[in-house]
Amino acid sequence: MIAGILLAAGAATRFGGGKLIQILSDDTPVCVASVRNLKAALPHVIAVTRPGDMAVYALLQQENDLQVLTCPRAEEGMGHTLAEGVAASRDAAGWIVALGDMPLIQPATIKRVADAIAQGAWFAIPRHQGKRGHPIGIHRYFRDQLLLLTGDKGARDLIAAHPDKIEFIDVDDPGILLDIDTRADLDQVRNL
Repeated sequence: MIAGILLAAGAATRFGGGKLIQILSDDTPVCVASVRNLKAALPHVIAVTRPGDMAVYALLQQENDLQVLTCPRAEEGMGHTLAEGVAASRDAAGWIVALGDMPLIQPATIKRVADAIAQGAWFAIPRHQGKRGHPIGIHRYFRDQLLLLTGDKGARDLIAAHPDKIEFIDVDDPGILLDIDTRADLDQVRNL
């Protein structure tokens, strides 16, 4: 089983807070759209939130077939959040790590990344028009290293240490590049 982990524990400081509860043009909150795409592609999905963010937690709790966790050390960075999700699914054959602020990734793209990991790739990264995007697939071979992650880099250093083990998956999905960091980003995503 490949597990999906939605990282939804950031403070959204560049946005001014509250970006994951912003409403998209179809009246769906950003974090809900992101997790629904993940759930459409994978049978087991975990969303990791930060303490005190009751709005995001409540929205995600309303979703069916979703395990929602709160990472006590989320304020220390994405590494802690990812480690929390991996710990909750430590028996998985691999993980698809998605970001809560990327609501336009197509489920078919997520499925292709998951299939690459299921077929033995160490890392699987989608690429659109030559640009790397998200979500990132990671094989269970790296479970122990993932459980020890700290700080705000997530698995970036782990992936960078093994460039020859990355399987790139070319997709016709611009959503893999569109994250919402600012209000201008939100306007762009709403207009697509």
